Amino acid sequence: MNLVLLGPPGGGKGTQAKRLMDKYGLVQLSTGDMLRAAVASGSEVGKKAKAVMDAGQLVTDDIVIGIIQDRLKQPDTKSGVIFDGFPRTVAQAEALDAMLKSMNLTMGHAIEIRVPDEFLIERITGRFTCAKCGAGYHDKYQKPKKDGVCDSCGGTEFTRRADDNAETVKKRLDAYHAQTAPLLPYYEKQGILKVVDGTQDIGKVTADLAAILG
Repeated sequence: MNLVLLGPPGGGKGTQAKRLMDKYGLVQLSTGDMLRAAVASGSEVGKKAKAVMDAGQLVTDDIVIGIIQDRLKQPDTKSGVIFDGFPRTVAQAEALDAMLKSMNLTMGHAIEIRVPDEFLIERITGRFTCAKCGAGYHDKYQKPKKDGVCDSCGGTEFTRRADDNAETVKKRLDAYHAQTAPLLPYYEKQGILKVVDGTQDIGKVTADLAAILG
């Protein structure tokens, strides 16, 4: 069972991917992690990637596809994989499909975790963490039991990520809509696209994903 999880930054893909891995024995294929591993291993495709990166250029789709192909040959992927961060464009999706076909594999599901922009902006800009222990909170959805005091360690200093502001989040969402949203009709045409409401509580999103995967 191979699947691609689609959805905007901050939409909960990472959390749900971890739960699907635990439940179904799937492997999460993060292109960033795989690139670093391929370079470190010194494989043929890893050497190509290293040369491109050392030259300060972006790694081509062909190289990424080669790295994914090598990874799919490893035994731990037998139960299936979750594609993370790839494909981002229709051209990448077409190249990935062609490579899977050459290995007698298919993309079983493309699942969009759908979250409206306004909801995401509120979710992301409201996040803050305890400076002492790293416990996470939210202005609206998860406040400390006692205002200004961490539930976990009693710390009284909190921090916010510099990029968790409305302007930065909006730019990331604009990039997502421009690049990745065209994948939705691509997979819909193949009859494998499903949509899950990502504004629900985490457990309900997991249950909806499980209902799709069976």
